[in-house]
Amino acid sequence: MNDGGAPHAVARIEPGGFRFETEPDRTLLQSAEAAGIELPSSCRNGTCRTCICRLLDGQVRYRIEWPGLSREEKAEGWILPCVAEPVGDVRLDVPYAFSHF
Repeated sequence: MNDGGAPHAVARIEPGGFRFETEPDRTLLQSAEAAGIELPSSCRNGTCRTCICRLLDGQVRYRIEWPGLSREEKAEGWILPCVAEPVGDVRLDVPYAFSHF
């Protein structure tokens, strides 16, 4: 446990093997960018689907009521990192992610 602040979750990106800590109240996309990891993105509001990827492990919550995913896509594990905040540690399948470091 930490010193009383909100715990940081760890996000892992496959197949690249990237790892970064997420920040409270930041989307997965924002936390990745802060860590120097670039995920595909465009609109940043959950409508264009450029960032769509699979959630392999963990859970997310959305900043908007119904992001640009169908019920079936959600059930299959697809997420939109531009509007998704992690609920604990997560592992994502993002083949086109890369690190600036």
